[in-house]
Amino acid sequence: MTDTAPAGYDRSIVEGPLGRAVWRLAWPTMLVNIIGGLQSLVDQILVGHIVGFTGNAAIGVSNQVFIAVLIFVSSLFTGMSVLVSRFAGTGEPEKVNRTVYQAFVTAIGLSVFVLAPLGYVLAPHLLNFVNAAPAVQKEALPFLRIMFLTSAGMLVFFMLGGALRSAGDARTPLVLGFVLTALNIACNVVLIRGLGPIPSFRTAGAAMGTAIASGLVAVYAIVRLWRGGWVVQFPRGLGYGPDWGIIRELFRFGLPTGFQGIAMNIGGVFLLAYVGSLAQSAAAQAAYAVSYTQLFSFVTWTSIGLMGAAAAVAGQNLGAGRPDRTAAAVEIAARIGVSVATCMGLLYLFAPRMLLGAFGISDAAVLSIGTQLLRVLSVSGLFISAALTYTGGLQGTGDTKSPLYISIVSQVVLPLGICFVVTQLGTLTALHIWSAILAGHVTRFTLSYLRFRQGKWRHITVHIGAAPAPAPH
Repeated sequence: MTDTAPAGYDRSIVEGPLGRAVWRLAWPTMLVNIIGGLQSLVDQILVGHIVGFTGNAAIGVSNQVFIAVLIFVSSLFTGMSVLVSRFAGTGEPEKVNRTVYQAFVTAIGLSVFVLAPLGYVLAPHLLNFVNAAPAVQKEALPFLRIMFLTSAGMLVFFMLGGALRSAGDARTPLVLGFVLTALNIACNVVLIRGLGPIPSFRTAGAAMGTAIASGLVAVYAIVRLWRGGWVVQFPRGLGYGPDWGIIRELFRFGLPTGFQGIAMNIGGVFLLAYVGSLAQSAAAQAAYAVSYTQLFSFVTWTSIGLMGAAAAVAGQNLGAGRPDRTAAAVEIAARIGVSVATCMGLLYLFAPRMLLGAFGISDAAVLSIGTQLLRVLSVSGLFISAALTYTGGLQGTGDTKSPLYISIVSQVVLPLGICFVVTQLGTLTALHIWSAILAGHVTRFTLSYLRFRQGKWRHITVHIGAAPAPAPH
């Protein structure tokens, strides 16, 4: 049995105007990330009004811990994206589809047999590690455990989005993102607030809504991948067991990104521990959760969308033998990112109390600390947006090790080193921590830009071998 013929690849990515190609991939990804951010924002607003700022802190702390663990499992999607964009650029759909299926099999196996059981057991210890206050831990523990147990749905969604975008289709992930967010918000409104016979599950309701929505979308995605019709699909007739040759390539390119994500998020966890050590720890954690995790996400999620677009265009053009177009595409994406960050930075600078008030924040200490953080982030966003697009260019071409080393230096060693030195020499304040974040973002941009300009990515090759023989009927 052969594959249902998929939609053709968009050749304008490797042949047409670069600015249009980057924007066509970037805007749907930016929009779906903003929509996803709005869903999380709605969660924080509902929890802030119903539970209070301890609920905001609980979601912020839990997400930081959860992402630090999840990022390692989802790192193989970076390896998948490298392979898919290269093979799409060279016009090899059979290799594209084999890569997508093996990424799916590996992700589900890791989620079910590793992430869910270990996350459930270790959740209390992880919350203790970040110095979450007792009231925050009470709200955070059920939220975190539910997220670990139901992570497979989100992994399938992330995998599908990455595969489609790398193959040149950014609009289908946008539609699925709309559906996921709408379902998530509807479920969360009911489960966080309670409705009729359904009681309020408080902070845990946010995790339950995410689990239901992502699970439904994941089931639909698997059916569509099996039936065919998208630009990527599951291969038919070649066997359904693991292909260790492909899996090795997924981890060869993906593992550095996984370690990069772990390093960044462990750095974030340690940074949270410093936040938790401040005199007004609960207020600072709430300010961090709302200002950095939620409001700043409009910069980071937009930039991550541009990072994905830059990676896809860079990988496809390199696969098509056009490295100069690869370099130009990344520079275009960086300019777009800085423009968006400038607009958001003006809001952070001139309307911080209005933004914080939308989350039900009225406590004077939280307002003061959150305003201070947003003003620092108004500058920091310019650097991280550009840094992420150059990261996308490096990762999309297969240079996934350089961003790992850059992240360790800029997101772990430097900011934590600043906090450690200040603690040893005097009293650590919130402004010291926010300044350390800014220093890390400036350093990450500088190193990422210089590494990309070296051009060593031009000589990276990929290979997965021949397809296995068709399974007998």
